[in-house]
Amino acid sequence: MNTTAAATSTKDKIIVALDVPTAADALSIVDELNGSVGAFKVGLQLFTSTGPDFVRKLVETGARVFLDLKFHDIPNTVAKASVEAARLGVWMFNVHASGGGEMLRQASQEVSEVCEREGLERPLIIAVTVLTSSNNDTLNEIGVQAEAQPQVLRLAELTAKCGLDGVVASPLEIEPIRAQIAPKEFVIVTPGIRPASATKDDQKRVMTPAEAVRAGADHLVIGRPITAAPDRLKAVEQIVEEMKAGGDPS
Repeated sequence: MNTTAAATSTKDKIIVALDVPTAADALSIVDELNGSVGAFKVGLQLFTSTGPDFVRKLVETGARVFLDLKFHDIPNTVAKASVEAARLGVWMFNVHASGGGEMLRQASQEVSEVCEREGLERPLIIAVTVLTSSNNDTLNEIGVQAEAQPQVLRLAELTAKCGLDGVVASPLEIEPIRAQIAPKEFVIVTPGIRPASATKDDQKRVMTPAEAVRAGADHLVIGRPITAAPDRLKAVEQIVEEMKAGGDPS
């Protein structure tokens, strides 16, 4: 397990979601905020638009990159994709915990072996539990009889047993995960974060930044409240102040 995940300051807990369509859009955000936040998330939209070369370009700027592609396939395919993610130099990437234990273990093992053999820094590997756009009705619709929280805890426990570094989980599951999974270095990355003044957009299970860090989140993924703000740097500063005022121990 990678033990270098803990954020060292309040601002380092913020991961800005680059959910934009072009490289130019993304670079304008990175240029404005690099050094003022902990990392930047490259998801499916931007990766499909710009490809792996853009990820390499971001890494070369010194920015920490969270590659949010949520790999979910047969174990061999996910393991090979995970190795290529590590070779891009990303700080962190994710897979779907619902892919099962064999998939999780093989991805973690092959990434560790390749990084050691090639002298690469091993990225954090985290697993998605239940998407924050999902609720109990969504799970029932696809045949999952468990409610959201028990399903998240089941998948988080599986992730820990398979040797991954942490999970992506909604703010509402932070405290139950902390209570169930013992290692303090187990990372919880939390989307569904909305400052008190922002709307929920398409997220259903949400929390403010201050509430999330009090609950024990290590990193907060925040998109539109920052990227769509008239003054992005000011938006970040306000969120940091909100986190500190809410009791962030960093």
